[in-house]
Amino acid sequence: MKLIFRSMGRYKGAIALAIFIKLVGTLSELLLPYILEHIIDFVVPSGNLTMVFLWGAAMFAAAVFCRAFNVMANRKAVYNAHIISYEIRQALFEKTINLSGPRFDAFSLPSLISRMTSDSYNVQSAVQQMQSLCVRAPIMLIGGVIVSLLMDVQLALVLVVMLPILILLILLISSKGIPMYNTVQNKLDAVVRIMRENITGIRVVKALSKEDFERGRFNEANRELTSRDTAAATLMAVPGPLMQLFLNIGLTCVVLLGAARVNSGQTQPGVILAFLTYFNMIAMGVMGLSRIFTSLSKASASADRIAQVLETEEEGSPAHETSGNTGSETSIGAVSEATAKAESAPPVIVFDHVDFSYGEGSDETTGFAGEEREKALEDISFSLGRGESLGIIGPTGCGKTTVINLLMGFYDADSGTVTVDGKDVRNYDKDTLRRKFGTVFQNDILFRDTLRENIDFGRHLPDPDLLSAAEASMAKEFIDALPEGLEYEAAIKGANLSGGQKQRILVARALAAHPQILVLDDSTSSLDYRTDAEMRRRINKNYGDSTLIMIAQRVSSIMNMDKILVMDNGRIIGYGTHKELKETCDPYREICEIQIGEAIH
Repeated sequence: MKLIFRSMGRYKGAIALAIFIKLVGTLSELLLPYILEHIIDFVVPSGNLTMVFLWGAAMFAAAVFCRAFNVMANRKAVYNAHIISYEIRQALFEKTINLSGPRFDAFSLPSLISRMTSDSYNVQSAVQQMQSLCVRAPIMLIGGVIVSLLMDVQLALVLVVMLPILILLILLISSKGIPMYNTVQNKLDAVVRIMRENITGIRVVKALSKEDFERGRFNEANRELTSRDTAAATLMAVPGPLMQLFLNIGLTCVVLLGAARVNSGQTQPGVILAFLTYFNMIAMGVMGLSRIFTSLSKASASADRIAQVLETEEEGSPAHETSGNTGSETSIGAVSEATAKAESAPPVIVFDHVDFSYGEGSDETTGFAGEEREKALEDISFSLGRGESLGIIGPTGCGKTTVINLLMGFYDADSGTVTVDGKDVRNYDKDTLRRKFGTVFQNDILFRDTLRENIDFGRHLPDPDLLSAAEASMAKEFIDALPEGLEYEAAIKGANLSGGQKQRILVARALAAHPQILVLDDSTSSLDYRTDAEMRRRINKNYGDSTLIMIAQRVSSIMNMDKILVMDNGRIIGYGTHKELKETCDPYREICEIQIGEAIH
């Protein structure tokens, strides 16, 4: 709830105005039964028709006044709530896109999506109700009781006895409802995750005829969500009928006692009529409190989940001392050899005895990763000078992409150091570090926008740079064939482009800003050999001053690199040129025989 009050605090003036207008409108509403009682008991018996019309006009004016003010207050409450939820979503989005790799993994993408959507909506609803219903319900309740006491103490005591029982009932049930709604939101995360997986991989699901299997997975998650949500809603629905029962009992007592008092001349008929109206107002106030506590129970759970993300602090990243581990001969020689070769120009990139493990699991309370798994990288050492190129090859899951994740600061090494331009990546401002890179990741995406915007990506680059990048990536050929050229609009995830066309646009995006370091992670897998070779030739010619790291499954894509890194199970098992590795690294030689041998025959 601290998040809600803190967010409301930034708009305290506008919120105070909405609350004041609502207060005035509600107080005007409280006057209506009192005016009615006065007309029935005093004005009508007097026989003065003029006074009847005047008091009738006053009652009409009060009714119009209260409705107008209530409508105005509700509109302001809605506006304030939308502004606050807008800012919360903005802050949540900004925090999400700046989360480090471990923190992002700990929260999980489906959970972050549900926090951005359903949780922020719950907070918005609560903020709106706190400006309207949270004002009207207590005023109706307290004001109705006060006016009732002023009109007839004995009748009002019936209500006074009932109220503590009703309020205690609300508090007890609400205290149990908050953790239940927290669980509901966590179950919603699971449903969102399965939906996202199926929407993203719908072609795979259909191709393998796994619709029934995925339907079963979703059905189980949906059933669990429904069960938890039903349990929470059922619990929170209990106060309504119970309160209505107690209020009806009280109302019956008021009618019986009131009739007896009218017959005995102790009170006026108008008082009973007004009393019944106030009783109805008090009942509405109590029911309003029930709705408030239900809404606040949901909002409290949702606000806590949002606050977990917004208040997450990244772990400090002090540069570690270089590890004294000597490692294997293959990985060790990399640093010393490359460094010696570039004594006049210090290496741009250095991995020095780097170990790394991904975190496993997540704690929804803290958002931190749990136990560690097996090492993803072990004793990785190599260096690259400006303009040099490095190819990385190895089986799936051997740690190739993890090397890039550490290089770009998405994760921090467990031990050893990763430096760019002589500075530990953990000591960089992340934006400064990543501006050095042009990157194409595995399964990278195009956005639903023009090809121009997909290449430029909001960097406002000049057209010559965009066209140069498109030409080097071999994308200009098919772009020129399109009627709209660069203004051609890509569908969501580039669905209206072939796999090779998408990859060429993505490479053009990476090249367009003339990056100091170019990283291509399996970014040519959909290209034919001729296009792949020609693209590499053009990149080398036009962007030769960029340090290049290319991850590939095809030997032909990396065989002409200055150095090649062969990896397996998170370790370096070969390092050198294509010629050297064919002589010294059996796994690399086998890959060459299989791939290049097949190509020759």
